[in-house]
Amino acid sequence: MTLNLTSPWPNRLHLHSTHHHRFNETASNSQLFCSFRTLNYKNNNIKASLSESYHEGAVADGDDDAGSKDYELIISKVSAAKDASEALQVFGEMSKRSGGVVSTSDCFEIISAALDRNNADLALSVFQAMRSSFDAGVGDKDVGDRWRWSRPDVNTYTLLVRGLAASLRVSDALKIIANVCRVGVSPGEEVPFGKIVKCPSCMIAVAVAQPQNGIQIVSCSKCRYQYELVSGNITSIESEEISMDVPAWKRGLQFLQLIKESTPAAVHSIVVQTPSGTARTHKFATKTLDLPAQEGERVTIASAAPSSVYQEVGPLKFSPKTPNYYPGEPMSLTNHLNGKESPLIRAPAKNGALSLFSPTVFFPLLAVFASGDAASGMIDPSLPQIISVAAVSSVAVGATLNGLVFPQFNRLPPRVVETVAIRQQLLSQYDTLQSRIKELKEAAENEVWMLARMCQLENKIVAVGEPSYRARRSRVKRVREGLENSLKSRIELIESYARISSMIEIEVEMDSDVLAAESASNAETIAEQIEQIMEIENLEERWRIQAEANDEVEKLLNSETLPSQQVSDI
Repeated sequence: MTLNLTSPWPNRLHLHSTHHHRFNETASNSQLFCSFRTLNYKNNNIKASLSESYHEGAVADGDDDAGSKDYELIISKVSAAKDASEALQVFGEMSKRSGGVVSTSDCFEIISAALDRNNADLALSVFQAMRSSFDAGVGDKDVGDRWRWSRPDVNTYTLLVRGLAASLRVSDALKIIANVCRVGVSPGEEVPFGKIVKCPSCMIAVAVAQPQNGIQIVSCSKCRYQYELVSGNITSIESEEISMDVPAWKRGLQFLQLIKESTPAAVHSIVVQTPSGTARTHKFATKTLDLPAQEGERVTIASAAPSSVYQEVGPLKFSPKTPNYYPGEPMSLTNHLNGKESPLIRAPAKNGALSLFSPTVFFPLLAVFASGDAASGMIDPSLPQIISVAAVSSVAVGATLNGLVFPQFNRLPPRVVETVAIRQQLLSQYDTLQSRIKELKEAAENEVWMLARMCQLENKIVAVGEPSYRARRSRVKRVREGLENSLKSRIELIESYARISSMIEIEVEMDSDVLAAESASNAETIAEQIEQIMEIENLEERWRIQAEANDEVEKLLNSETLPSQQVSDI
């Protein structure tokens, strides 16, 4: 499998840079090759690094050792600070510059020195300050006479994870790995990208359920059916375990795949409240007794298209819903908390619906047909054959229409789904990347625990101080180095996948949220213009009424003036 992210929008995904990073990972059945480029921000106040500046100055003065010693002195004093603010102040005072951005290499040296001093709190404080620079827009504008931290890179992540694991602060190291998975995201998580929702029929990504979304109608570009997505929090849930005895005849039909019904184990009734306040009740069954979600969790239920959604072809109306499903019937549930997708099946009827294959219906119907054939044979011997052929033909025609013809008419035209095909292709790639990131994250977390245990074991061996443990210490050291190298490779892969995921998020949101915002802005502008025109029309109407009233007053005054003048003349 190859992710080609530059084909849909080449002008957006091509980022000018001087650094090219490539990674190539081979799995058991697939190969993923991705390449990305990073931005090169230019700012007059930003130097390459403080170490390079001291090295250049020392070379110009002819004393290279003096420059290195001065730089090491600065890093040593900065690494003794309590937090990132104090470290930044010390760095600014000793660098003898008015302001700028602490380069990534200088940040790396500061964090490394802090970890060597066993000052992990300072290292975490500097890292959090570097992550908060996402909100400051460092590199995009002039920072003036203030000092700022640069953004963390993959080397910074790797250094922190290895250093915290060596310091036996495993929980903090796991948090750093979680931050690597969300590269490009600021510490505030109030505006997440959303949860990917898959098509219940063909299981490809069709939409993103964002926090503000409630009820939306989506189309699948593969099966060309529409679905209703209801996203919200579960306010109440009722579950009931059921035990159904499946008859032997039904098990045989299921084995022959004549009946595709699954045997439910539990029936659930949940109420989902959308962000707008609308509450929906959904009743469905599951194959297992496990709850797909619990009360208070945010979920998205994908249902067949409701009856209000249809397409008109002349006088006929076709509903673009999945065959063999009722309008609005729940088909799958996506839990936003753990990302698990649970297929849903139809809840059984309380009284038990009668089926054509049920013995209570099949055998009496067979007896009626047999008696009818016998009675018709008395009239005409060939009449039973004609009736049987007609009945079989009618059933075959009905099955063909319901199974092949009508579902094709219910599908959306290909030109309708072309507009969402590229977006859903990107979402499918995004879902693949997120799955791979999740696997790498779990493996990296296990390696962090193993690395911490190796460091603890090495500390115990050193504390014992027995010469006989030297061979064992060398063995532990080799294992530790192997874990550190493996952990570094996994973090680099996670960072690369996360960067490409951010690129896909940008493309998806540029084609949805930005266009929606522009449309909303244009709609507001048009509404304001209409309102202004209506105000002008109302003002003109008031002036017209006022003018007519003035004319009436003048006419009354003139009519009263004429009789008074005539009386005075007499």
